[in-house]
Amino acid sequence: MAVSPKIAPSMLSSDFANLAAEAKRMIDLGANWLHMDIMDCTKPLACFILTPLLFPLQDGHFVPNLTIGAPVIKSLRKHTNAYLDCHLMVTNPMDYVEGMAKAGASGFTFHVEVAKENWQELVEKIKSSGMRPGVALKPGTPVEEVYPLVEGKTPVEMVLVMTVEPGFGGQKFMPNMMDKVRALRHKYPTLDIEVDGGLGPSTIDAAAAAGANCIVAGSSVFGAPEPGDVISLLRATVEKAQPIIN
Repeated sequence: MAVSPKIAPSMLSSDFANLAAEAKRMIDLGANWLHMDIMDCTKPLACFILTPLLFPLQDGHFVPNLTIGAPVIKSLRKHTNAYLDCHLMVTNPMDYVEGMAKAGASGFTFHVEVAKENWQELVEKIKSSGMRPGVALKPGTPVEEVYPLVEGKTPVEMVLVMTVEPGFGGQKFMPNMMDKVRALRHKYPTLDIEVDGGLGPSTIDAAAAAGANCIVAGSSVFGAPEPGDVISLLRATVEKAQPIIN
């Protein structure tokens, strides 16, 4: 068998005024997951692209402001049974496990850069809360840093390789990040490997050939005249590239 393709439109690129309808549209068009970016707006890089979405505008220091937080996940969950693939770009992911679980998150992916001291406890808490644990790494983080988390007593079930620097919009896909994907696929043939940043028709070949099977795509899907055609292309490319695993 081969690892299955999972196409996850990034809801950060959707029409926030019609989030439930956008979620339904993506699933109806063939998406497998809905990717939810949850950023800590105490960090200027995250706030750079998110300020227009915050009502009222707050600097994130007085209150822990988020882009899509547990209340939005909870509201969206009332309208969809889809897998909500939540990527937490926060400094203290342990603080969000309980709230995200109660809200209805399906997957909880945290960054290895902020969980080096307590990742095993964090993974166990995510799993015991009924969510699927994943770990993400930024472009500057060596891929070797996630190996212990995949091989741990309670392992993560997905690795997310960021193919842009998180926090800025409009960046180009970093093809050199595919070395990380290739290393992961070689070492862990059945692991779900996700890529996020700059993915679309012009970059999917490189990602799929390297071994990525979970594809996050934002503007390339939501900005397309026919989003369903893009979703189908992404899936077909992953299916064609994935090796058969005995």
